[in-house]
Amino acid sequence: MRLINRHPDGAGRLLLILLPFALLLFAYFTGSAARLADNPNDKLLPSAVQMSDAVKRMAFTEDKRSGGYLLWQDTASSLQRLGMGLGIAAIVGLCLGIAAGTLPLFNAPLSPLLTVLSMVPPLAILPILFIVFGLGELSKVMLIVIGITPVLARDLEQRAREIPPELLIKAQTLGASTWTLILRVILPQLLPRLLIALRLVLGSAWLFLIAAEAIASTDGLGYRVFLVRRYMAMDVILPYVAWITLLAWLMDLGLKRLTQLAFPWYEGAKA
Repeated sequence: MRLINRHPDGAGRLLLILLPFALLLFAYFTGSAARLADNPNDKLLPSAVQMSDAVKRMAFTEDKRSGGYLLWQDTASSLQRLGMGLGIAAIVGLCLGIAAGTLPLFNAPLSPLLTVLSMVPPLAILPILFIVFGLGELSKVMLIVIGITPVLARDLEQRAREIPPELLIKAQTLGASTWTLILRVILPQLLPRLLIALRLVLGSAWLFLIAAEAIASTDGLGYRVFLVRRYMAMDVILPYVAWITLLAWLMDLGLKRLTQLAFPWYEGAKA
């Protein structure tokens, strides 16, 4: 049988999913054991015991200064900023995508503008955001919004253009107004694509969040990682990176599941 026609069964698929993670962990802990055997004070590759002690200290031991649990405080702060940024970007991107993709009068000015804005490196304008919006929460949220909104809008614009013209013509024949077309025909087609587009930009949103927190913040996951780096505290940094990765994966999984439940008819929901 050709390799292209071979499909793993349930157990085989699970094994193939876990295999690369197991190999990475094996390689890491092998290297860690070798380095710590040569130098017990080595900080580059901490052992599992060292990282578990750090997690216990950060997540389950009260901080003497704040009286709280640092990992959970940082997580709450970061997720609040990320949620606000994603929510605002989703609403604005959806509106811009509908306007640029379905209304010719808006397409002419918006489409080129969105193309240009999507090419601007968001991290390059981070100093401008800090000057304009200050060092508070607004600048961090705005970096996420500015960073992903043009990408969302362009994706939704393209999807709006792919809607079969026959649907729009039939709706107009039945007396639908522009608002009715948008609300009853176009919007239901774009909402599942919006959720999928959010999954695609989720990694970029986390990148912008971590960068903003690292430069100007007093809490958050990015702030903590860059705070302890000066002490080479890899036993803290690596669990924080793993935690950020887990949160991002859970958010992606949640958006995927929401798409499947809310829009089972949409072909992209199966991806």
